[in-house]
Amino acid sequence: MADNDYDPAGSTQMFRAFVDETPAPQAPGSVSTYGRSSGNRTGVIALIAVLGLAVVGAVIWLAVK
Repeated sequence: MADNDYDPAGSTQMFRAFVDETPAPQAPGSVSTYGRSSGNRTGVIALIAVLGLAVVGAVIWLAVK
């Protein structure tokens, strides 16, 4: 049996409603994915700084030697 009342725009309207929904606010004190990514970024920056200092120290040590 064919569905004669099929609305092809209905799925588009439902998709737009889904996209336009605002995300639910998070509870205070909960960890968000943004907090974890900034922590990872801080660790990477600190690692790069330490490696840079090690390279500069090695160059100075070789120059003095």
